[in-house]
Amino acid sequence: VQLQASGGGLVQAGGFLRLSCANSGRTFSSYYMGWFRQAPGKEREFVAAIRWSSGSTFYADSVKGRFTISRDNAKNTMYLQMNSLKSEDTGVYYCASAPRDSYSGSYYNPDEYNYWGQGTQVTVSS
Repeated sequence: VQLQASGGGLVQAGGFLRLSCANSGRTFSSYYMGWFRQAPGKEREFVAAIRWSSGSTFYADSVKGRFTISRDNAKNTMYLQMNSLKSEDTGVYYCASAPRDSYSGSYYNPDEYNYWGQGTQVTVSS
């Protein structure tokens, strides 16, 4: 299992980016997949999650209305469309997967996720 995050970059405030997370390894069944981010000197924080089978989505309050999480079942790929970016969105963005057999109900908790991508840097200049 290997998650590959991509799409980060440098963008001005108010701009947009689209992150992708592809599973390039053995196909597996994700119960939930999520995006987390970590700014320098801060803890990793929840951004958004999606229940893979139903497509139900969940967001942190700080990104609601600006970010959209989605998935492509056929490509086994998850996306994060980020609009109206702010300087406080700067950080390393990680994608992660939570298998069904270990999930306990807290999609916002990094401990629920067993598999992690390598991270992609997002920098928003003000």
